[in-house]
Amino acid sequence: MALEYHEQEGYPDVDLKGDITVPGVTKTEDDGEPSTLDEPVLTTVVRDLKAVGCKFKHVFYPKRNTALLREWDLWGPLILCLILALLLHSGSSDGGNTGEIHFAEVFVIIWLGAVVVTLNSKLLGGTITFLQSICVLGYCLLPLTIAAVLGQFLLLADQNAGIVTIRFLIVLLAFAWSTFASTAFVGDSQPPHRKVLAVYPIFLFYFVISWLVISH
Repeated sequence: MALEYHEQEGYPDVDLKGDITVPGVTKTEDDGEPSTLDEPVLTTVVRDLKAVGCKFKHVFYPKRNTALLREWDLWGPLILCLILALLLHSGSSDGGNTGEIHFAEVFVIIWLGAVVVTLNSKLLGGTITFLQSICVLGYCLLPLTIAAVLGQFLLLADQNAGIVTIRFLIVLLAFAWSTFASTAFVGDSQPPHRKVLAVYPIFLFYFVISWLVISH
């Protein structure tokens, strides 16, 4: 049986040609700006590193800016988590697999703790999204990461009461700054009568990480 194709009148030919576009990215031929799909890998890496650096600047100067929430990413939290884990691992002086345990502890405490804090924020009626909260909590680890790096240098000196006191003050300052920076971004997303309930888990989150740094 032969099948024949008959073009029906009243039905114009449909143009099946199209183009795949990415939302938020302009095409090259329209306005001359390069598409991120065709740009070199090095250009993409440099742009992402600049974005991470900009978010680090927001942590150092935590004014009420929505850029950290609007343009969230997880590169910064992952980098800081790796640095903290490596510092605790390299500084382990016990035998056996103690260093590996410290490495795993850092990952579990940071990521699981951030998830718990975020779920608490959502249950309290916060308007911030899940990944935005993870982004803020992770980027605000920067002061504690710097404190851990400085602590490694102080461990090279002879340990005495003065060195221990300096380490304690550095970690205390980093803990206060991390808590202050994170609450500056996350606090506004909570209902006014529930801000204390949202801030308290954040306080505990950074306190545990500070304890790991100072007791290492």
